Amino acid sequence: MTMLHHSPVESSSAIIESTMPGTMAQPPAIGELAHLKPRDSVGACYLFGCLSVTAMAIAISLVDSWLLWVVGQTVLAFAFLQWFVLLHECGHKTLFRSGTANRLAGHVAGYFALIPFATWTAVHGIHHRWTGWQDLDVTTASLVPRPLSGFERFAINVSWRCSLPLFSILYRLGNYWNPRQLFGLFPRVPMRRRFVVNILILLAAFVATVYLIGVQRLAGAVGLGLLLSLMLQDPLILSQHTHIPMELAQGKLVSPHAPAEQRHYTRSLEFPTWFARLVLINFNAHELHHMYSQVPGYCLDRVGYLPDNGISWWQWLRRAKRIPGELFLFRNRNQTGLDL
Repeated sequence: MTMLHHSPVESSSAIIESTMPGTMAQPPAIGELAHLKPRDSVGACYLFGCLSVTAMAIAISLVDSWLLWVVGQTVLAFAFLQWFVLLHECGHKTLFRSGTANRLAGHVAGYFALIPFATWTAVHGIHHRWTGWQDLDVTTASLVPRPLSGFERFAINVSWRCSLPLFSILYRLGNYWNPRQLFGLFPRVPMRRRFVVNILILLAAFVATVYLIGVQRLAGAVGLGLLLSLMLQDPLILSQHTHIPMELAQGKLVSPHAPAEQRHYTRSLEFPTWFARLVLINFNAHELHHMYSQVPGYCLDRVGYLPDNGISWWQWLRRAKRIPGELFLFRNRNQTGLDL
């Protein structure tokens, strides 16, 4: 697509490349990372490991002990978090080498992550194409600055202050369970049919689960864990692109940003290495992911380059929680003066 207009990037400072020992000063070319490919053995370890942890957490939660129930639900919360990450990996076809294996695992992950795999891959593809253009990226378009009603401000600010998972819920419903929006984005009939079939099958799976287990027993087995997981996902997902200056196309014909340039519109959170690798599968290294989306998450720590827009997860969370949710979501650091 030929670019007719390119808005100026609202950048607070020039990009400073990392020169830490063991890292490159400049990002490597994609061809230099051709050896970082999906491995079936690693993908299987993550998939079946997550299945095992999920089953174990539910089994512990069903023991007649409040202490073990709390422990089980806490472990389950992190398992649900990893299911979301596995969905993300499968959508990029980077968990396994085989496309079929990625699709099958993606549908399993979608069940636990509460997101249809077919709609996830389509919408997430748009996200990667239009990262940096806030109004063209369907996952950030709802955060384009606009007048908010009193109820919206109240709901956003209270949810953000109290860590209620409003965003994780709306993120799912608005982007992946919304046929009207999906049909508007994807006019091709085969793709629409695939969306509808996947949504209906997943809904049927949820209904069958409730019917076979029962509402009360199911709530006791997974309810708190699911809530805690959504609470964990809220700041993790929001940290990646929110409160970062972005461009607005506003109806003009523009070109997508190249993957290497998308790091300017992305933030990475720094976690302990063991947690980033074992639980998040390096999903927190979001700058590298946008630069090298073909590299499996479990290989991102071998890229050898550290972008500059990373921050300790605790430091970022403390700063972000100090401001009202409406400012965090609908403004950027250039407008608020807050280094987030």
